Amino acid sequence: MSDIIYEGPFRNHLQSHVELKKAIGYIYDTEARHLKRFDIFTLEKYPHATELTKEIVLDWCSKKPYESQANLCSRASFIRQFGKYLDSIEVKTYIIPKGYFPKEEQYVPYIYTIGELKGFFTETENCKFCSECPHRHLIMPVFFRMIYMCGLRVSEARFLKIADVDLENGVLTINQSKNDNSRLVPMSASLTERCRHYSKMAHPYPNAKDYFFPALDGKPMTAGNVYKNFRKFLWRAGISHGGRGRGPRIHDFRHTYAVHCLKKWSEQEKDLTVYLPVLKTYLGHDSFEETAYYLRLTADVFPDITLKLESRFPEMIPQLVGDTDETY
Repeated sequence: MSDIIYEGPFRNHLQSHVELKKAIGYIYDTEARHLKRFDIFTLEKYPHATELTKEIVLDWCSKKPYESQANLCSRASFIRQFGKYLDSIEVKTYIIPKGYFPKEEQYVPYIYTIGELKGFFTETENCKFCSECPHRHLIMPVFFRMIYMCGLRVSEARFLKIADVDLENGVLTINQSKNDNSRLVPMSASLTERCRHYSKMAHPYPNAKDYFFPALDGKPMTAGNVYKNFRKFLWRAGISHGGRGRGPRIHDFRHTYAVHCLKKWSEQEKDLTVYLPVLKTYLGHDSFEETAYYLRLTADVFPDITLKLESRFPEMIPQLVGDTDETY
């Protein structure tokens, strides 16, 4: 049974839907959390709904300004599955057609230069105190460095609890991330020290269950708030943005981390057949195909090592077509 409590007009159906998925073998924890967002949405906007109408579904699926097309398609998929469940138990519902929202052209990741990274992180240091978000000036310099230096997804950083950050040993515990994977992520000594200093300032009386990077009322920062700050630092650092869907994105810090690792290992003549599994585990990938993708990306970004990579790993380097589905 899911430990998530649903409170909106579809609470009983949502609970039963999740329990059924788990009963037939699906882990379904990530999906259950996404459905909780839908639960909050309907509680606020449609508290008296008795049917899953087309109006509710399309309102829920309206694209957010900070959201990628892939994430929109993912949200639509969750609600489509829930609609099919309601239909199976004869509850009147609107089932959004499969493929209702077109998939966007695949995005080729933006790889930040060392100079751009320095400029961006310098701007996070210049973040000022804000009474509406009193910890913002403390959070931003650590939050964005952690995403890059640990290769994290944005959601993995946003949902970290104090208990997940081992300040003594410098290790992050990432719980139930994409595809419900969990992993341990070691931090560098410099980042660990930054986290210790930040924690003393932001959490003078730490509670293990509190969010490490809290917003107002102890809630995690929203994706929209993170994106708003990201765009501000990007602009102040003089890094050009190509507009919606063209990047650079926050998630590109993760791509940049992977590419920089492979570049360094290649230049050091490391055996990448040994190091790729390490990178795969560190990033929380399900398959080597996901990790091997960065071989091609590294070769394309740094042409001087292209021959070295392609001659040593000709069968491992896939075609570069971009990715769109890791931003949650």
